[in-house]
Amino acid sequence: MTRDLGCEAGRLGRPDLEAAARRLAAAGCISAGEEAQELAAAARGDRERLAQLVTRRTTGEPLAWITGGVEFCGLRVGVAPGVFVPRWQSERLAERAAELLPSRGRAIDLGTGSGAVACVLRDRRPAAEVIGTERDPLAAECARGNGVTVVVGDLFEGVPPDWRGTVDVVVGVLPYVPTAEIEFLPRDVRTFEPGLALDGGQDGLDLVRRAAAEASSWLRAGGRLLLEVGGGQPEVLAATLTATGFGPPEVMFDEDGDPRGLEAVALP
Repeated sequence: MTRDLGCEAGRLGRPDLEAAARRLAAAGCISAGEEAQELAAAARGDRERLAQLVTRRTTGEPLAWITGGVEFCGLRVGVAPGVFVPRWQSERLAERAAELLPSRGRAIDLGTGSGAVACVLRDRRPAAEVIGTERDPLAAECARGNGVTVVVGDLFEGVPPDWRGTVDVVVGVLPYVPTAEIEFLPRDVRTFEPGLALDGGQDGLDLVRRAAAEASSWLRAGGRLLLEVGGGQPEVLAATLTATGFGPPEVMFDEDGDPRGLEAVALP
């Protein structure tokens, strides 16, 4: 359920919102007006509190950490400070995973973070069994706060052994930025967001490649693996997939025509 930001922000006057928007715009926030509305809602009518929240945002601190959450696929997902913020670019992957998940099927969300993708799966398929896995205890606790069943461990660690070979969908938004390219990310991302959720190693595929190699033993024949990737990574990952029991992957593209993810079928 989404919040009525306009109602809560309305307790502050238009001059307050305009002043907040000007400060945000001066700090480089692209959607300054919308962010001012969200911060005003979080301030709950308190001008001094609004000023404090705006100051935090002007340092580059993620908006979701300040307001306590983010909209993802139409759902409000809580995001605690220190936890990777779900991106709208991941929404298509989440919706596709939900589309492929049978109504009473099983899904594993690797590197669940705040649990955003798992929340979408639970919302779209409420009778299905969904488990999130997460290396970071802070993120795991955040996901649990969003109602996700989470096990703490590396990739498939902690998933019940009897799930092996029975899973319909494995999905993951894992770190895939090459180490050498971290420095080119926006300053606020580099400064605030956890490196564990960003740095994918030399070619960006350290964890993604392992996930692809291990997933086939958990999926049933015909089950689907969906992973978020970028750039030329789908081509690099194709060899790993075909060598570990998957058919040729299908590449998912974003609105700009850039690779954003891939989908592969587990072969019998």
